[in-house]
Amino acid sequence: MAERKFLNGNYALAAAVKLAAPEVIAAYPITPQSSIVEKLAEFVSNGELEADFIKVESEHSALAACYGAASTGCRVFTATSSQGLAYMAEMLPYVSGNRFPVVMAVANRGLAAPWTIWGDHQDAVSMRDHGWIQLHVENAQEALDTCLQAYKLAEHPGVLTPVMVCLDGFVLSHTEELVEVPTAEEVKGFLPPYEPMHAVDMNNPTTFCIGAGPDVFTEYKYSQQLGMEAALELIPEIAAEFAEKFGRNHGGLIESYSCEDAEYILVSMGSVTGTARVVADQLRSEGVKAGILKLRAFRPFPIQAVSQVIKRAKGIGVLDRDYSYGNEGALATEVKAALYGSDVRPSVTNFIAGLGGRDILPSDIREMFAVLERSVSQPGSVKPVNFVGLRWQR
Repeated sequence: MAERKFLNGNYALAAAVKLAAPEVIAAYPITPQSSIVEKLAEFVSNGELEADFIKVESEHSALAACYGAASTGCRVFTATSSQGLAYMAEMLPYVSGNRFPVVMAVANRGLAAPWTIWGDHQDAVSMRDHGWIQLHVENAQEALDTCLQAYKLAEHPGVLTPVMVCLDGFVLSHTEELVEVPTAEEVKGFLPPYEPMHAVDMNNPTTFCIGAGPDVFTEYKYSQQLGMEAALELIPEIAAEFAEKFGRNHGGLIESYSCEDAEYILVSMGSVTGTARVVADQLRSEGVKAGILKLRAFRPFPIQAVSQVIKRAKGIGVLDRDYSYGNEGALATEVKAALYGSDVRPSVTNFIAGLGGRDILPSDIREMFAVLERSVSQPGSVKPVNFVGLRWQR
């Protein structure tokens, strides 16, 4: 029978990994991720999880170890954050290009400089083109549930693509809430043991990561795109299957809230979505038709699903906890692209907030909706990109 426990996001994710029963865990500590692998080390040492726990000398080595273990057909896990993810950058396309279904937790944290341990989305978002699926979660329960779904998704024969499960540093990683933890038997009914399609076999020699000339390289990359397209279809299916078995549905690719008749919609990822919903309810009671669209899958990006929800609104706000310097927030670019070619194109305003762990207050979100109203009633009066709560401006 499932247990209900007070767990922070990191421990909830570690509980999910234990239930998924990987054979190899490669780990290197970095705040705010460290307690995920520390808890898994505890599970291994006390016999709750039968796995090889490899203590490596760097994040690069952690993913290299996962690469090697995955090539032998093992289910594997690792976790990282911020500069650690940046240090893994060389290995990310090796894993995805070889179609190894690695699952990795990323406790989101801002990138230096200046140096920070606090959370934003710059680390994961900056790795969006390395061939990994990215799923962003809102709370600790979703972290646990999404990790289990991530293994089922990554290991699907039509996908065979690694997955990052992204949770906001400290706000989720270190904050406790009530989490329902399913039993191992329940999880086995949803996530069976891994049966690799391709693995090193002494009796049937296989080569991974061969050199590829211009005559075949494009086809390898096209194969990865087909995996992403398959994931686009499977993410909602797996979420629905999970909901049927466990009674919880956090959305598939997206989750819309009060968007059916919304005139103004705020698009967000991660933990801030809960606060945004509360503000939307308050605004609704005041006569403002506000809605919230949570993006759960950043890669593959759900162009059609996003477009269908937002295209009839008057004004769209995109809340980015990252910035693509010299342009705008990365999520804003994606949302604008999703609207391209639609018969109706609402005004899109980008809000940059929560960088380096700065709080995003309900008052900030109310102001975002006020700006959206102005962008519609007074065209040209609102800047395309707005840094929220700046202490000084040029």
